[in-house]
Parts: sequence; structure tokens; C-alpha cells
Amino acid sequence: MDNPYVRFRGQPLTLNDYLAIDRTVLANERTLLSYTRTALTLLVIGGTALKFFDSLWMEIVGVMFMLAALATFIIGWRRYQHMRAYVGAALEQRVTDPVAKAKEAA
Repeated sequence: MDNPYVRFRGQPLTLNDYLAIDRTVLANERTLLSYTRTALTLLVIGGTALKFFDSLWMEIVGVMFMLAALATFIIGWRRYQHMRAYVGAALEQRVTDPVAKAKEAA
């Protein structure tokens, strides 16, 4: 399958491109916050199960929720770092800032 964006490689970035990059960065941060919120919720549920219920079964459920919270946070953090590196690498390959170019030429 052909990549429809190949023709844009090596072209200078436009204002729309810079805005799209900013939107991508903000969406990545928003996704990390969603993972964090989910992990915190799972942690609270696990803590509640441990604190307010005395049965062994509920203690196991509480610990499982806490482990799920840790796993959720780790997965979210890894995805955030991966996307951040991907966007950074793409920028390094394509950035041709017209303002910086004009300053260098002057």
C-alpha cells in the first residue's frame, strides 16, 4: 500500500503543520492524564476494598485492583513516552522553521 504522505517529505512545515503538532502533543498529555485518572480510581477502589471489608476474598480483590492501578499507570506512561519520542523524532526530521531560517540568512 502506498503512503499518501510521501510527497510531503522534505517540504517546509506550514502553520497548519505546526498547529497539528501542537494538537498532537496536547492530545498525548490529555491521554496520559486519562490513564492517571483511571489508575487513581482503581487504586481508590482497591484501598476501599481493603479498608472496609474483612473477608479474604475482598482483600484479594482489593490487591488485584491495586495491581491493576499500577499496571494501568505504567502502560499509560510508556505510551506517553513512546508517542513523545515519535513526535520529537518526526519533528527533528522535518522542522524547517521559516523564522529561524530568516534569522540565519540575515
